[in-house]
Amino acid sequence: MTDTLDLIVIGAGMAGINAAKKCARAGWSVAIVDELPYGGTCALRGCDPKKMLRAGAEAVEAARRLEGKGVAGDTQIDWPALMKHKESFTDPVPDSMEKGLTEAGVRTLHGRAPFTAEDWVEIDGHGEIAFRHALIAMGAKPRPLYFPGAEGLIDSTDFLNLAELPRRIVFVGGGYISFEFAHIAARAGAQVTILDRGARQLKMFDPDLLEMLLKRSRAAGIEIVAEAEIERIEDEGGAQRVIYRIAGESHAAEANLVVRGAGRVPAIDHLDLSAAGVETEHGGVKVTPWLQSPSNPRIFAAGDAAGSPGKPLTPVAVYEGKITASNMLQDKRAEPDYTGVPSVVFTIPELARVGLLEDEARETGEVEVRFTDTSGWFSQKRLGESHAGAKIITGKDGQNLGAHMFGPDYAELINVFSLAIKLGLTAAQVKVMPAAYPKWNDLARTLWADLISAAHRENSTVPFA
Repeated sequence: MTDTLDLIVIGAGMAGINAAKKCARAGWSVAIVDELPYGGTCALRGCDPKKMLRAGAEAVEAARRLEGKGVAGDTQIDWPALMKHKESFTDPVPDSMEKGLTEAGVRTLHGRAPFTAEDWVEIDGHGEIAFRHALIAMGAKPRPLYFPGAEGLIDSTDFLNLAELPRRIVFVGGGYISFEFAHIAARAGAQVTILDRGARQLKMFDPDLLEMLLKRSRAAGIEIVAEAEIERIEDEGGAQRVIYRIAGESHAAEANLVVRGAGRVPAIDHLDLSAAGVETEHGGVKVTPWLQSPSNPRIFAAGDAAGSPGKPLTPVAVYEGKITASNMLQDKRAEPDYTGVPSVVFTIPELARVGLLEDEARETGEVEVRFTDTSGWFSQKRLGESHAGAKIITGKDGQNLGAHMFGPDYAELINVFSLAIKLGLTAAQVKVMPAAYPKWNDLARTLWADLISAAHRENSTVPFA
């Protein structure tokens, strides 16, 4: 290409695709490039395919919970068939994404796109391309591990494409990926172990509800080993032995498969950012509060590639992609507002949060914290679920500061609290909401109501939620 593009987007995930379409529809000349199939992590290698596999695990778990309560028979997962079910969603995604971009007027390119100057990139097979603006939206990749044998680990992408599920699986790391995949694998019949170097897993979630998740995980057959420092992985006749130490004492875990679940880092190391004069921070592209590179104002970053305070979540990436597009189009400095963004670990059941943790809230002044064990409530009892709870945090003026939940379908429930925090609604305003019964919305209203009392915590016959 000889003409200067108005915008080159590097990365065809949710942030990049949304920004590219918005700018092209505004009349800009836009191209997007990615060396991987279009769609990004969420649609192809993360959220969506994971939830497709989780559907099978949920069905098996639902049947097991109700065994002896009206449901009989041995329900099992057919892993190859479940994988084909997943592929029925993921396979059409790249072509669909590319078609949508083309229809919006975006030129779609494939290959790596390192910078060669402050306003040039070089794309495999297309040569150098000049630009007025660039958006870096390359997403994230698995965090590198450096112990001997680490090269033999598979990552989350590989796990989501397993033709067969091995009998014994070890997950390295105690974050989202390990817990979510462990819950799927355990319900599919695998013997599962999570090895985490930290004393506490999933540190960004409420410790009381995390303890519920750990108990529920162990009840599902998942072994969780904390403060485990991995020394090496040895191959043993087609299997693997993970050698780790706890308090100086050596241990070993036998596995047919070891999965890397130790977090993710921005996938920007191949972009030659120094050639464009772009600085990095916190592992990602250093940006201003409005997501612009301070060292090269032509360049913006969004999603997991940006060193912004936004959480590494798909809705945040979409939001940041749209913010950067508006700022480029209108030469504005609009800053993203991350208030009320929920996070969920999609275990079975799921662990969710929005707003401040209890210790963070207490630092702001006088607060009220209400913890409710909801395991005996109707919503859980009808499903046979043994573990569920919620912690609601409000300020002295009734303002919602945080909500933390563990239970079946609480990922849906947390959105009610997210909206309340985003709009600044008080508990008094929300609890008057008439809600469909018996659905999760009513449970949200109940948790806000003054009826959260010893009777609710101890009486399993409470006739709502």
